[in-house]
Amino acid sequence: MTRPRYRHLIWDWNGTLLDDLDYTIGVMNALLARRRLPLLHRERYHAVFDFPVRTYYGRLGFDPLADPFEKVSTEFITDYDARRTEPPLHAAAASTLAAVRATGARQSILSAYRHETLLEIVAHFGLTGLFDHIAGLDNHHAHSKVALGRDLVARLAVAPADILLIGDTLHDLEVARELGVDCALVAAGHHPAERLRAGGAPVFSDLGAFASAYGFRPA
Repeated sequence: MTRPRYRHLIWDWNGTLLDDLDYTIGVMNALLARRRLPLLHRERYHAVFDFPVRTYYGRLGFDPLADPFEKVSTEFITDYDARRTEPPLHAAAASTLAAVRATGARQSILSAYRHETLLEIVAHFGLTGLFDHIAGLDNHHAHSKVALGRDLVARLAVAPADILLIGDTLHDLEVARELGVDCALVAAGHHPAERLRAGGAPVFSDLGAFASAYGFRPA
């Protein structure tokens, strides 16, 4: 078997492995409807969603005095978590993870999702054993993953040149650059292909295209 190009792959979760785009839009639309704010559709969501998510909430029209970010983000995650097992994995997620494992490369998750809930949902899909580390934030406000990523890379004891980070947003690319690792982006999640291509990293339409390009083919 050919030695993998990268010794360790770091995966984003929401939008990259988990297909939660439409679910996320639906949850946010419930919050917007309660306040009689304009609702989202995919095109608008793809245009306004960003990190830090505080900026995104401002673009949606939430009144920072009546609805402070901490209050609205707590409301969102409470509603999201109420049915958190509904979103499926992306179609090629499980087969791609298994194919990566078969090459001898190791894998971890780096996510802005709350750590305890992330562990639970990864276990729900029966994927826990595929990852060396599962790293989520210690809160639900989805701030930057950079500090968490630095800690993860330090624990891996792998040279940055041998690490590939896979995500679905420009924030994932920003994190990869801060960590000094390579990045590949999949345009099936929370940022569209045209936004992702502006970052200069390789962009793939879905996980199947990514897996094919990097030689991670199911056995």
